[in-house]
Amino acid sequence: MYSKVRYIFIIFVLLAAYSCKQQDQHPLTAKACLEEAESALANDSIRLGETMLRKTILLAEESEDWHTDYIAYQRLAEALSQSNAEEALQLMKKALTIYEQHPDDERNYVILLDYAGTYAAQVAFTAEGSYDEALGFINKAYDIAKKNQMTDLMCQTLTSLANISWAKEDYRQALDYAHQAESIATENLRPGTLQVLARSYLDLNMLDSAEIVYRQIESGEDVHMAYIVQSNLAKIALRRMGATQVEDDVDHAFEQIEDFYYKALEQKNQYYQETLRQEMENQQLEYQSKMYGRTLLITIVASLVVIFAIVMVVRYKMRTQRQEKRQLQQEAEHQKTLLHQANEVVSFLQNFILERTEVMKKLNQSGDSLVCLSPHEWSEIERTLNAIDNNRFANIREQYPNMQEDDIRLCLLTWLGISNRVIGNIYCITVSAVQHRKLKLKKDVFRETNPDITLEQILTSK
Repeated sequence: MYSKVRYIFIIFVLLAAYSCKQQDQHPLTAKACLEEAESALANDSIRLGETMLRKTILLAEESEDWHTDYIAYQRLAEALSQSNAEEALQLMKKALTIYEQHPDDERNYVILLDYAGTYAAQVAFTAEGSYDEALGFINKAYDIAKKNQMTDLMCQTLTSLANISWAKEDYRQALDYAHQAESIATENLRPGTLQVLARSYLDLNMLDSAEIVYRQIESGEDVHMAYIVQSNLAKIALRRMGATQVEDDVDHAFEQIEDFYYKALEQKNQYYQETLRQEMENQQLEYQSKMYGRTLLITIVASLVVIFAIVMVVRYKMRTQRQEKRQLQQEAEHQKTLLHQANEVVSFLQNFILERTEVMKKLNQSGDSLVCLSPHEWSEIERTLNAIDNNRFANIREQYPNMQEDDIRLCLLTWLGISNRVIGNIYCITVSAVQHRKLKLKKDVFRETNPDITLEQILTSK
């Protein structure tokens, strides 16, 4: 008898759980699925994002939601563009076909054409083929944008044309398109436009123009853009000195840094996938807890069993989460070490560049003899330091416009680590007089009265 009652009770609990589960389930729409996919991509969970986008396409075609359909194709092409440009191009062509059959906003049409042209150019660049298809897409996009006075999209399509010309090694044509794009660039498109403009100048060996444009690029919090700007400024300084081998070494160093960056993104993707899995498990666990709570109304014995099971599961999950947290912390420490090594590589290259300038050779070989530097040599020191050290002395000049030229030069020598004895030989004064000048500069210009803080420390903080 007791056995029959127990079986009836178990069946009742399972039926109650099933009915609640059915009540909690809601059909997923194409738009909701697209939002989940974009959320995953925003958190660098590429694989999950791709899966959700493919599901969005199926849902959109079943419900004939054509707007969501071609947007999903576009997003999926973006996600695959780095790993498979050919598939990305085919997806964009599919998006264009859907749009042309069910047109709505013409801005979206321009964007789709521009993306299709970009991916066609990637395929042509990889296979060393023709760029005619890419140019056809983007020229059509530009004509529509120009006809409707869509200034931002005109800038975007002109930038794409400049990039294709650059890929074809037609740097003059790339420069012309980049100038047109820069003249109408909006704030958010300006960094990308300036980048292709500077790159064209650099490949045409117009170093002064390239340096001016690179210094106009504001990278903000974009680490990738910042290191592109700094690496190319270093290349310009090296090319002026004819140090081609060192330029190749700089390229190699920054390629390593980029590898570290993408490895960090991959680890972030793995962490997001694991966090999402844990969240889904926790949600399922919470749902089970609710169901077990309802069984308390039926029997105290059943509720005690369920509570005990939940406690065991929660303890296991907490222990697992602590272990995973420790693993993530170890991975973070590893990444920190890699970034430190990358910074050491960059610092080594900066010192390598300085040591090979003619002025540094002259200062290092001076000994006790008098040293005389021409205005051109002083200018060379400052320009080289600005190129490899993030415009440090240009910023000092801007912050302290009343500084005398001799004070600037003293700061330059101090930052280079030139000894007081050699500085004295340059200025024809004693070592104690050099120390006095540094102390006076620290107090009168930088307003620093703490005797424990040196001039070198003040310059480092600027």
